[in-house]
Parts: sequence; structure tokens; C-alpha cells
Amino acid sequence: MTTALPFTFFDCDNHYYEAEDAFTRYIDPKLKKRAIQWAQLDGRQRLLVGGRVNRFIPNPTFDPVGKPGALDEYFRGRNPHGSDLNSLFGELEPIRPEYRNRDARLAAMDSQGMQGCIMLPTLGVGMEQALLPDFEATVATFKAFNRWLDDDWGFAYQERIFTAPYITMCRPADAVRELEWALDHDARFIVMIPGPITTEVGMRPPGDPMFDEFWQLANDSGITVCYHSGETYYSKFMPAWGESDYMMSFNALLGFRSLFSGDAIQDTFANHLHNGLFLRFPNLRIACIESGSTWVFHLFEKLTKSWGQIPFIYKEDPRETFRRHVWVSPFYEDELASLLKLMGDDHILMGSDYPHVEGLAEPASYIKDLQNFDYTPEQCRKVMRDNGIELSIRRPV
Repeated sequence: MTTALPFTFFDCDNHYYEAEDAFTRYIDPKLKKRAIQWAQLDGRQRLLVGGRVNRFIPNPTFDPVGKPGALDEYFRGRNPHGSDLNSLFGELEPIRPEYRNRDARLAAMDSQGMQGCIMLPTLGVGMEQALLPDFEATVATFKAFNRWLDDDWGFAYQERIFTAPYITMCRPADAVRELEWALDHDARFIVMIPGPITTEVGMRPPGDPMFDEFWQLANDSGITVCYHSGETYYSKFMPAWGESDYMMSFNALLGFRSLFSGDAIQDTFANHLHNGLFLRFPNLRIACIESGSTWVFHLFEKLTKSWGQIPFIYKEDPRETFRRHVWVSPFYEDELASLLKLMGDDHILMGSDYPHVEGLAEPASYIKDLQNFDYTPEQCRKVMRDNGIELSIRRPV
């Protein structure tokens, strides 16, 4: 039974499951062995990324796959029987057509009462760090990935499914060219992972002036930039804490990583504000997807102190800059009332993470969490629909 809403909603965190040739259909044959390949190991299909077995996703074919929302209760902090993670996944099922076919997905969206959505990668956000520092293969891989994405899904299909080409910033000039191509193909969103950027001249923050041509184009075109959680440079810190530096995404929950406070998304925005990115590019819109909202409170505590101590490094209160330029999609289990007070209802985005196991089986039910935190009907509509639709429309200078 679908939750009845007085409006159709816009989901800012939907996902496809990549086709098996998503990274290989358009890859330069000369770079095939340095990019992403399939291999049969111990009777199972595995990904080789940069010549190494990759375990970002335990079953990268996604067939069978976990049911949507299977870990809903777990991510709300509830596991009353102390079940292990494999048990909580429940019975897997054959991959559904709507996870890989855009017309089947539209039919599913109709049944869910969903007007539109931002459609994001599942595997794609875990591949960049595994490919680096082979810059040529990294750029070629995501160029190929984006051509597949345009083939199979399109970037603004029937003004309802808005996929986001993945941009790697490791070579700034190539990032500009890829953004130009995405804009020419009607992209409304692009996606990248947070954290410092590995470049051919060393590590750099994403707001470094060497990336200004990219940010200028994003600013002038009015496209929405999405930061999405994934495998970031911060994963390299794990060995210092006695953890594997590369753990399967759900197995990571069982280790110290689930408690580790190093937050790439928080530091990315802190660095953007400290370095004046939004003052240099005042038309930028950045949405933070599938990273929750706890980090926003921690960041604001630090910004409050920084603004009080060294206001001369800012041209305005950095908290106000953040509120003007950043949209946040909180986890449904987050403290939504406090986020409303901090951000206002214009910059909060509904995101169900459908059809992932850690998301909501029924995306429309997100409104129940908003209502539990006393969001008014008008505020619910803004979060569940209006704010996402606004970001899907380019706002050029």
C-alpha cells in the first residue's frame, strides 16, 4: 500500500543498478586492462579495477539483489535480536526490470506517486579511488560510464528521471570538457564524491584555484552539483586504526569505520567556505546526497567559533553562505526538527535511497518522518517536492 500524498513527490536520492557493460561499452580498447573489467573468480563474477579485485559491492552483478528497505530498521538503530548483517538482508531476489530500464522505472514511479527523481550511481561512486593514480584510465573510465548512462537512461528523460553524469576532477581540463559535454546533453545534475582531489601535481582541495575553470562553468550554466557518499580519499586512513583500507561497503559497518569521525563531506564544505568558493562563484548550487545531516551540526559549531574568532577571513557569516548555496538530503532517521531550525525548509531535500537495502521500501513514506517532527503540510511539500524540482531546472547566470 502506497502512502497517500496530496501531491506527487520528487525523490532526490534514487538509484539504478549499473548494467554489466556500464564501464566497458565505450572504454578505449587501449585502456581496457587498466580500467574496469569482469573476471570469473571462484565461480563468481568479480570486478577488476585497475588490475585489482574490487570489493566495494559484494555482488557487482546485482542479480540477485537485496530487497528495497531490507535494512530500514537497522539504520534506525534497531536490531533487537542482535542478528548478523547477512540475516538482516533477508532473502535476495532477481533484479527487477525497473532497476535497469527507464520505461519500467517510470511505470514504477507512477505506482509510487513519484513525479520525478535524481537517479544516481550505485557502483559508480566507489570506483574513482580504486583507479587512481592512473589518471588516464580514471578519466577514460568515467567518460565511458557517462556515455553508457546517456544511452540507457538519458539525463532528463521525459523531465522525470534526472541522471547525474559522474565527474572526476583529477585532471581539471578534462573535468571542464566532460562538464561541457554533459551540458550539451541536457544534464541538470552532475555527481562527484567529496574529499581532497588526487591530481598530477599532488593532493588539492576541490576549491583550489586550479579548478576554477570547472567551477566557473558550473556557476554560469546553473547546473546543480551533487556530492554523494562513496569511497573517498579518507578510506586511506583506515590502516592507521587497524582496519582494512578497502572494505566491502556493508562489512564496513561491522568495523571501526562505523564509529570513525573523519567526515569527508563536512571537511569539503568547510574548505569551500574557508577558501571563499561560493563568494567567487555566487551562482553555485550544491546538493549533499546520502551523507545524512549530522555533519551539518558539527560544521555549524565549528563555523560559529571560526566566525567569532577570525571574522576578517570571511566576507560574511559562513553559516549564511552555507544556507544560501547548499541543499541537504537528511537520512530519514536523522533529527529532522533541529535540521529545519538550522537550514530552513527551502534547503532540505527528501531522499529515499530507493531501491537500496538501507533505504525506504516505499519512498513516499518519508513524509511520516517529517510529520513525526512536526513539519507543517507546506513544509512537507517543499521538502518532498518543490525543492527538488527547483534544482532540476538550470539557473544560468
